[in-house]
Amino acid sequence: MPYRTALAAMEQRNAAIATGTSRELIWCLEHPPVYTAGTSAVASELLDPRFEVVEAGRGGRYTYHGPGQRIGYVLLDLRKRGKDVRRFVHALEDWVVATLAGFGVQGWAVDGRVGIWTHDRDGREAKIGAIGVRVRRWVTMHGFSVNLDPDLAHFSGIVPCGIDEFGVTSLAQLGIDVVPQEWDKALQRTAPGFFGALEGETA
Repeated sequence: MPYRTALAAMEQRNAAIATGTSRELIWCLEHPPVYTAGTSAVASELLDPRFEVVEAGRGGRYTYHGPGQRIGYVLLDLRKRGKDVRRFVHALEDWVVATLAGFGVQGWAVDGRVGIWTHDRDGREAKIGAIGVRVRRWVTMHGFSVNLDPDLAHFSGIVPCGIDEFGVTSLAQLGIDVVPQEWDKALQRTAPGFFGALEGETA
């Protein structure tokens, strides 16, 4: 789905959830190649704008989206879930990490460094997922992306999330073949932990 189309639909749904006229939504999809700019994007980090560049309105800096990358847009009403944005972001990170673990990939979040990280084939730390959210009237927007099998060369047009000292990897580069439907089902299996964390529950 074109990024601008998804963004418009997401903004409309966000407003509808806020007014109580629509249900919450977790939406998994894929975009054609696009660079998105968060509210903290720095022009010098757009190195080669070979694809369309769209201002996303979310937090963070530049991010790439494209085929082979699974996007999860998470539109939830935090008025019903404690009004704790920090807890929401941590729960989102933990959800992605738990889902990766189901495919045998150890992932983690790092304080002060946006995204989900793992060890690449060479043993070095590399980014396998991105996190970027916006909260409007206590309803969340945007969410996460995970690299299943994108063209990793496309990331070279930007400094991903403003972090240039680490590389980018994917499940495919780690030798793990996962199709989008498998990833989505895995997300469903680990979703109870995500919602439990939002409610302040502990395992």
